[in-house]
Amino acid sequence: MTQEEKKLAFISFCVEEYKTRIGAEGGKVMDFFRRNGVLDYLLENYEVLHSFGANEIIKDIECFLRNRNKSL
Repeated sequence: MTQEEKKLAFISFCVEEYKTRIGAEGGKVMDFFRRNGVLDYLLENYEVLHSFGANEIIKDIECFLRNRNKSL
C-alpha cells in the first residue's frame, strides 16, 4: 500500500468512527470534515495520529472542532 493509500484509508477510518460515535451519515460527516478543515488536519498530522487508538483520534478531532467552535 502506498503512503497515499494509507492516508486515504486513515481518513475513511476516521469518518467511520466519528459517524458511529455521533450517529450521523458518512456523507454528512465527510462534508462537515471537508468544510471545517478536519480532513486537512488529519492529513497534516497523519504520522502522529495514525498511531493512536480510535478513541484518542475521536477525542483529538472533537478537540480540534471545539477549538474552532464547530459542531455537526
